[in-house]
Amino acid sequence: MKAFEVGGTTLALALFADVSNSKELLDLMQAGTLEPEVAFLNASLIPDVFPVLAAAQKTVIAKSRESLTTRTLHSELVYNYSGSKHISESLKRFGISENTSYILAARFGATPSEMMAVKELIKGTEIELEELEKRADQAQIQKNYKIPAPELGISSLPDAIICRIAARDAL
Repeated sequence: MKAFEVGGTTLALALFADVSNSKELLDLMQAGTLEPEVAFLNASLIPDVFPVLAAAQKTVIAKSRESLTTRTLHSELVYNYSGSKHISESLKRFGISENTSYILAARFGATPSEMMAVKELIKGTEIELEELEKRADQAQIQKNYKIPAPELGISSLPDAIICRIAARDAL
């Protein structure tokens, strides 16, 4: 687990591999009974921490303006990471599904005991955040964000994602 300063609060991130209970986590999330509240992202679509931090910054700004697009702060993070304006499509594509085995858990303003509770919720192995780059599904990321190959000749994959996250509201 690692915590980052984002817009006056912290965002704690923990990366898990070989997760076996994603269906249970998804059910808890959809029922609104997940304690503590946390964002679960499909980690195979995350090549680096920085795009997640960019999405977190947008989320914190939306909260400060009382203009969240989704129901919770943590679902807003998943929505903002997507770069799409379609809420349900964003949550399905970039959140977890019943068979997701590689998960990035994110919690705003997490206390150590809350992050311990998150770790206990997830039946998987916590791994270092540096694994994101090695395990990213570049082809799927390019498809989801519509990143053409020539763009990657002049930009990195994380930078291309950040551009889409930042520009979404202007398009």
